[in-house]
Amino acid sequence: MPARIVTGLALFSARSDVVWEWLHRLGAPGLLLLGIADNAPFFSTPAGGVDVFVIALAAHRPHWWAYYALMVTVGEVIGGCITYRISEKGGQQTFEKKIGKTRAEKLYKIFEKHGFITIFGGAILPPPFPFTPVLMAAGVMQYPPTKFYSALMGGRIVRFFGEAYFGRVYGQQMIDFCSRYYHPMMYLLIALAVAAGSGAAIYFKWYRPKAQREERERGEPVQEFPVPGRHWKG
Repeated sequence: MPARIVTGLALFSARSDVVWEWLHRLGAPGLLLLGIADNAPFFSTPAGGVDVFVIALAAHRPHWWAYYALMVTVGEVIGGCITYRISEKGGQQTFEKKIGKTRAEKLYKIFEKHGFITIFGGAILPPPFPFTPVLMAAGVMQYPPTKFYSALMGGRIVRFFGEAYFGRVYGQQMIDFCSRYYHPMMYLLIALAVAAGSGAAIYFKWYRPKAQREERERGEPVQEFPVPGRHWKG
């Protein structure tokens, strides 16, 4: 399970009484709204937040797990359709500005050959996979609506019904574990984040530029790699 989801469950466990009272107020209608916001282009939900809510609610009320999964799936599909329709009606410029023209063109090519599997697979993958660009690309490319809805709904059903069932069976055990080992887990996650950030900084700021200079000096073709936070160079 992705680290962000585990971290979210750990945070939920820290103040259980307050959190569960807030979760009860959120309920299935709240999951519906979160699902819409998660895929809509106007809002931004915390990465992994929807997944945490689904697992936590299913863990607390196991008999309602399918209902929670259904509500969040409906919300996600509605949000995805909004993004698709907006992008279909003139969203190409916004899309290319958002992710860079080179990356957009690569995504267009992927859609031409593997449109259905791109949407279906992206709808299943949890954070930090960026799914909104996939929805926007489908609209810009005017991907057939029937195939789009089928792929989006199918992927979201697999993801959220799977998460809700997992929460029903194992969620409470995970929450109890996170509550018991909250501080060690947080320290471990922080250490992993620092190590990953340091490794990326060393690679992109020192190692890779040095290797590129040596390749140019030898007259070899230099392959550019994407740098986090910048547009890709083709």
